[in-house]
Amino acid sequence: MKYQNTLQFAQQQDKEDKLSYLRNRFHIPKDKKGNNWLYFTGNSLGLQPKATKEYIQQELDDWANYGVEGHFEAKNPWMPYHEFLTGNMAKIVGAKPIEVVVMNTLTTNLHLLMVSFYRPTKTKYKIVIESDAFPSDRYAVQSQLKFHGFSEEDVIEWKPRKGEELLNIDDLETIVSEQGDEIALLLIGGVNYYTGQYLNLKRIAEIGHSKDCVVGIDLAHGAGNISPELHNSGVDFAAWCTYKYLNSGPGSLGGLFVHEKHAHNKDLPRFAGWWNHNKETRFNMRQPFDVMAGAEGWQLSNPPILSMAAIKASLDMFDEVGMEALRKKSEKLTGYFEFLINQIDSDDIKIITPSNPKERGCQLSIQVKNANKSLHKKLTENNIITDWREPDVIRCAPVPMYNSFEDVYRMVSILKGLL
Repeated sequence: MKYQNTLQFAQQQDKEDKLSYLRNRFHIPKDKKGNNWLYFTGNSLGLQPKATKEYIQQELDDWANYGVEGHFEAKNPWMPYHEFLTGNMAKIVGAKPIEVVVMNTLTTNLHLLMVSFYRPTKTKYKIVIESDAFPSDRYAVQSQLKFHGFSEEDVIEWKPRKGEELLNIDDLETIVSEQGDEIALLLIGGVNYYTGQYLNLKRIAEIGHSKDCVVGIDLAHGAGNISPELHNSGVDFAAWCTYKYLNSGPGSLGGLFVHEKHAHNKDLPRFAGWWNHNKETRFNMRQPFDVMAGAEGWQLSNPPILSMAAIKASLDMFDEVGMEALRKKSEKLTGYFEFLINQIDSDDIKIITPSNPKERGCQLSIQVKNANKSLHKKLTENNIITDWREPDVIRCAPVPMYNSFEDVYRMVSILKGLL
């Protein structure tokens, strides 16, 4: 659409926005004078839905009233509680219910998945990651290599071309074509945390599988932000957190995807616990381990209900709105954000996130020339909450559930003044 660099235009877009009502369902942090912060860091921690307290209170009340019987008598019985999240989560990531489970935290899930899917041999053992993968992913794959008797040097990095910030998928194809006989696993961030680049998951899967490599995806910055269509992509597994775009609260549980093609393979090696044993015989005790089919077969322990209640509050809202509507608004809102930044006459900043809306979510990464974090600090002093990532990027995420066009306009106006 044709954007305009005026407050009136931004306010008119908010009036016409069919999802603008969602903003009132969130707690917007305020400064000491009672003014709303301009909050652009849902890519690190999403805001709290107002309904979250009610959802958690329900479980606290049922715990008080039923004690252990809450596993069966609570309004939302605790025994199958994780199943209440599965359908909505599957819709968000484009998966079948059998392929998804909410459990543990992101890096724990990646390790559990690599127990099953990183099966190195003497000749096929290397792991491919992005050169600027999130540190946790790098640490995870390095430790897996060491655990299996290999070296940190057996990590292969998919790098941007010289003088560029973004990854070129043709380069990944070259890496796999030339070294695929030695590569056991590709573990790639579906949306890069630093640049905000959204990668073509289907093509990544095709490239990896062409050389019999397993393909896994870290969707920490993708779940609730883009529509990854995990099932159709053909990737073998994925994991993500829920406290960013899924608004579940600090340190909340993560999600896990295992493609349906692996759902009934009981021979896959895995760590075992009570909760991935057949639910029909789980309480018979003293039974040989009988792993559950699908993603549930990677669970270990009974889940923390209070954390899941917060996730349920958010997922119910996502189900009400739908990812299609959220993505439509996101592309429009982020497009306006990009337009306004590009209107600033300054050589001190530039956007390194792809300009093609299909190659990004809502995050724009603003690279700062001669960066020393002072610009980010000044934004914070003006009650604009963004996110700094070394060495030189301010990450900003206008989240379609609670950010407005006026938020974007006011943020860029202040940024222009500071520059």
